[in-house]
Amino acid sequence: MHIVTAGLNHKTAPIEIREGLAISNGDLSHVLASLKQLSTVEETMLLSTCNRVELYGAAKDIDAAIHELRQFLIQRNPTIAPEQLTQHLYFLSDDDAVRHLFRVASSLDSMVMGEPQILGQFKDAMEAAVSHGCTGVVLNKVLKKAISVAKRVRTDTPIGEQAVSVSYAAVELAKKFFQNLADHSVMLVGAGEMGKLAGQHLVNHGVTRVMVTTRNYQRAIELAKQFKGIPIAIDTFKQEMLHADIVICSTGAPHPVITTHDMTDIIRARQNRPLCIIDIAVPRDVEDGVRDIDNVYLFNIDDLQQIVAVNMGERQKAAMTAEAIVQEEVVTMMGWMKTLETVPTIVALKKRAEGIRQREVDKVLSRLPGLSGAEREIVEGLASSIVNKLLHRPLVTLKEEAANANGTMYVDATRRLFSLDEDPTDDR
Repeated sequence: MHIVTAGLNHKTAPIEIREGLAISNGDLSHVLASLKQLSTVEETMLLSTCNRVELYGAAKDIDAAIHELRQFLIQRNPTIAPEQLTQHLYFLSDDDAVRHLFRVASSLDSMVMGEPQILGQFKDAMEAAVSHGCTGVVLNKVLKKAISVAKRVRTDTPIGEQAVSVSYAAVELAKKFFQNLADHSVMLVGAGEMGKLAGQHLVNHGVTRVMVTTRNYQRAIELAKQFKGIPIAIDTFKQEMLHADIVICSTGAPHPVITTHDMTDIIRARQNRPLCIIDIAVPRDVEDGVRDIDNVYLFNIDDLQQIVAVNMGERQKAAMTAEAIVQEEVVTMMGWMKTLETVPTIVALKKRAEGIRQREVDKVLSRLPGLSGAEREIVEGLASSIVNKLLHRPLVTLKEEAANANGTMYVDATRRLFSLDEDPTDDR
């Protein structure tokens, strides 16, 4: 049995192609039912996210399976010309397919390396495939191992610890100043997307008091509801900064909304209580001179991007360790896959031996009709013991050599030595 992969992702295909193949939740059951009808792919799973559409399968014939998966993807969206789609697709098999699968689950193949969402999406895809009867013993083993590898990467490396988005870097900065965010308040000045994301991250990390101000007060009310916060009129927000510990600015104003003069008065009224200001806006919302005021800590978009760049470097280092983990697990998994090749031979050998044993015992017992029940059991036990002892070493060797380069040679030799491909009636 072989593992195969077919699909496209953010590295190989533009968004319009990915959108054309994306599977909605409403279509998932229908698509999985269609996958079950494939003739050459015995087990399948579909993973569809905003950045990738991939099919994983277990099959006996790699070329036939890849051909069928290619046709399946082409037929998914007939508005995309086959030659146009094919140039964006990739096809992998055996250790390459397993390695790719492990890297996807571990977020090593994600647009933002180390992001945690992909593992949840991977688990959901597996559960859907299992519930629709698309998977079996082989693919289930590989998929569960992929989840295990992803968890090991998370545990054994710091790949997901550093902030690699501007909005999350803002949260990391805030945490450096205020260890327990639940005890501190946040003010969002403006309704910029990164500002809103930073606010949401802060709430997720324990902040319970959020103030929101924008030039449109109705918009401030709506945004405050999202954070269960308090709307602030734009003409009073500077006075309200007396009660904030973290201020995140993301307006679209063409000039600073907080001047050095403003902040001098504010920090004096705060009696020099520290204030962390994170200015994500472009153009900047806060005059640069504010950073020279004692007990005011100002960070702008460039500061955050420098943090992101440093953290991406740290993730790259962690990725080297993660890749080594993946490779180690790929070797282990491929070793297990190799052992599957011996199973039919082991089953056939045991069946052949059992047939010979039973026939020979029957012959002996037919010539000794006077044996008691206990004596007949002794004859049966003797024959079974001889067969088991004779087969023990060949079976152990087959299992031991299965994962090695010569594994196939041992399987072939065993089948020839014991005539496993011949009619068992010849043993009579």
